[in-house]
Amino acid sequence: MIHPRLRQFVALVSGALLAACLSFAAPASAATASAATASATQPQTQTPLVVNARWGGHATYDRIVIDLQGYVPGVTVTPVAQLIYDGSGKPVPLAGKHFLEIRLNPAAAHNDAGESVYRGPKLQKIGLTKLKGIAMTGDYEGYVTFGAAFDTVPYYRAYTLHSPERLVVDISHTTR
Repeated sequence: MIHPRLRQFVALVSGALLAACLSFAAPASAATASAATASATQPQTQTPLVVNARWGGHATYDRIVIDLQGYVPGVTVTPVAQLIYDGSGKPVPLAGKHFLEIRLNPAAAHNDAGESVYRGPKLQKIGLTKLKGIAMTGDYEGYVTFGAAFDTVPYYRAYTLHSPERLVVDISHTTR
C-alpha cells in the first residue's frame, strides 16, 4: 500500500506535469497573434502600415483580409456588444446583432507626415452569408481597429499570411 503522503505528492506532481504539457500542446488561440512572434521573424524597425481591407464570400465561409506593409503586428479579435469609433467613442452605424472588433498594435494607417496610406473602405455595408458590414473604426495612438457586423453569432478563425503580409479572419457559415 502506498503511503497517503506519497500518493498526494504523486498526484500533485502528475497534475502539474499534465497542466504543463497541456499548455504546450494546446493550439494558440486563432484570435490572437502576438507581437513577440512577429518580432522573432521580422525586425520591428518601423511601425507596420495598414493599407487595405477587403472581403469575399466562399462556399462555406466569409473572409476578411487586412493588407499590411511591413510585418504583421500583434492582433486581437474580440466579440463586442457594440462597435465604437476609437478616440470619439461614437457608435459605428453598422446594422447587426453581433460584432467583432479587430485590433492591430503597433500599427498605423498613416505615414510619418500624417497622410493616410489606407485605401480600403471606411464604412461598408456587405451582403454576404454571414458578414453584413465592415468599418475602420480607428487609427489612434498606435492601434488600427476594424469592426465587423453579423446577424448571427460569428464563429471565426484568425491567422496571418506572409509575402505579402496580411491578417485573415474566416467566418464559418455553419453554426455550432
